[in-house]
Amino acid sequence: MINLFHELSQQCSKETTERYSTSFSSAIKLLHQDLRGPIFNIYGFVRFADEIVDTFHEYNKAELLAEFKRDTYAAIERGISLNPILQSFQLTVNKYSISHELIEAFFVSMEMDLDKTSYNSQGYKQYIYGSAEVVGLMCLYIFCEGDQTKYNELKPGAQSLGAAFQKVNFLRDVKADYEQLSRTYFPGVDFNNFTPSMKQQIEEDIAIDFAAAYDAILNLPVKARFGVYVAYKYYLSLFKKIKKANPSNILEQRIRIPNYGKAFIVAKAGLRSQLNIL
Repeated sequence: MINLFHELSQQCSKETTERYSTSFSSAIKLLHQDLRGPIFNIYGFVRFADEIVDTFHEYNKAELLAEFKRDTYAAIERGISLNPILQSFQLTVNKYSISHELIEAFFVSMEMDLDKTSYNSQGYKQYIYGSAEVVGLMCLYIFCEGDQTKYNELKPGAQSLGAAFQKVNFLRDVKADYEQLSRTYFPGVDFNNFTPSMKQQIEEDIAIDFAAAYDAILNLPVKARFGVYVAYKYYLSLFKKIKKANPSNILEQRIRIPNYGKAFIVAKAGLRSQLNIL
């Protein structure tokens, strides 16, 4: 009967992903079926931690995050948790032997979000690594299915892809981060005087990450390649739309890709995949 509990827990992570991110959940469903559950499990875990620091303003966020962190490590050590999100996450961590150093780096970045409102270059790099690059590396453990040589080969590209996604999110969510959470992630950027040159500098950095990620995507194991490629193309399209926007537009609205645009991205990616021209 324990399998029923495992299944229910993983269903909670899948439901969490679908409710919080239609884009990511759609891309995950394009992975091989062997990979979908474990990736949902990682996203559910990351999403819950992020919710603590971003939305639980009426509660003691530091206390809740510390408790979530303790419970995470306890779940991994015991191999069981009554929290279904942590239960599904520990199943994945233990099955794929995901490095605990990645989990620790993730929590460090979440802890930074509790009280840090601006970053210098070093702090920015540390935050990006812990909040995004390590998530890409956790997923890479699953994609490589125990092939350490392949993991080491693709590691830099996975980090670049995670960084690109996070930086695009930062630009997309500038209004909410700055106005509602008083956060400024980009070093040396004054959003009271956000100039085209500042925006261009950020975009040039993101473009480097996207370029570095692309080659790694092409060399992913076949089970993972198409789903990751679609996520890449979605974020690249979002990035191109942000690049066309004026700095003032970014501060006034959250730029999105409409559903018909997402459907077109999937269809075009599918055609390119069939023609083997990703």
